[in-house]
Amino acid sequence: MTKGSIKSFLERKNIEISAKRYGIDALSAMAQGLFCSLLIGTIINTLGTQFHIAFLTEPVWTVSETASYTVGGLATAMTGPAMAIAIGYALKCPPLVLFSLATVGFAANGLGGAGGPLAVLIIAIIAAEFGKAVQGETKVDILVTPLVTIGIGVGLSAWWAPGLGAAAMKVGTLIMWATELRPFMMGILVSVIVGMALTLPISSAAICAALGLTGLAGGAAVAGCCAQMVGFAVMSFKENRWGGLISQGIGTSMLQMGNIVKNPRIWIAPTLTSAITGPIATCIFHLQMNGAPVSSGMGTCGLVGQIGVYSGWVADVASGAKAAITGMDWLGLILISFVLPAILAPLINMGCRKLGWVKDGDLTL
Repeated sequence: MTKGSIKSFLERKNIEISAKRYGIDALSAMAQGLFCSLLIGTIINTLGTQFHIAFLTEPVWTVSETASYTVGGLATAMTGPAMAIAIGYALKCPPLVLFSLATVGFAANGLGGAGGPLAVLIIAIIAAEFGKAVQGETKVDILVTPLVTIGIGVGLSAWWAPGLGAAAMKVGTLIMWATELRPFMMGILVSVIVGMALTLPISSAAICAALGLTGLAGGAAVAGCCAQMVGFAVMSFKENRWGGLISQGIGTSMLQMGNIVKNPRIWIAPTLTSAITGPIATCIFHLQMNGAPVSSGMGTCGLVGQIGVYSGWVADVASGAKAAITGMDWLGLILISFVLPAILAPLINMGCRKLGWVKDGDLTL
């Protein structure tokens, strides 16, 4: 094929190889898929547990003696398919390709571990574009298109996803090194690293769970995640109003990844905020995460981070490790989780705006 014919073929198939299509459109859509599966599932599980709602805490589907799912668990299990289909939607995939991406997403996310979202992003894009390329080219399209899309997607998942997961866990190595430092520096580094991991297309929760990140380091991780989520939610309120405040504040700051690709400077304010709140958490309030390690990487998503800290307090009081839950404990949790990010991030972002680094519309979802 000549250069002209290749270009004509790509245009006919609506295959646009560009940073905007893959780095902004696909990434932004993937974040919405993540929100509608993993994060909504986490929120449902949290509501069920905290308010003792039987329908939300009891299994609604049992596959075997070792595998049963609650309502939230079902939503969480569909994280990979939801992200992949969202990516396919952004790439304007025809129906047969779009529906086939469910299998691709499930495989990539499952085999990718902590790097599951990153694996889904890369592999779903490639599988989708190959599916689009063959769609409509044969008389047995209903067979060829799904076979190509799923075959390439699952094959790449088996080949690449474990490596991408291992690469994501390199962040864990850096976190563990930081936990060995004195509380001040540890607070800064863990807060910044885990907070950025929360916003990136990797799983901060999976990393924290795999590392068993608790104690002061877990508290610093909570601070970093809250700085990103609440920081982005409040400083983008002008553009995104209440919907954006809720979706980022108790959902995920990953929704801003498309905008970060367009203008990385919008990430300065929440990241600097995490560098400030991290050491405040470790050195002044001695904030610890003694609940489930996965909660360290959740921030304000469904308030899982805060509930994790509280459940740790309760367990420590019951075991005698802590005399009582004090007013200072509550003050630290509220300031670190909500108040300081809501104040600091917009103030720092105001400085970025004055320097011309951030402009109106840069944070619009």
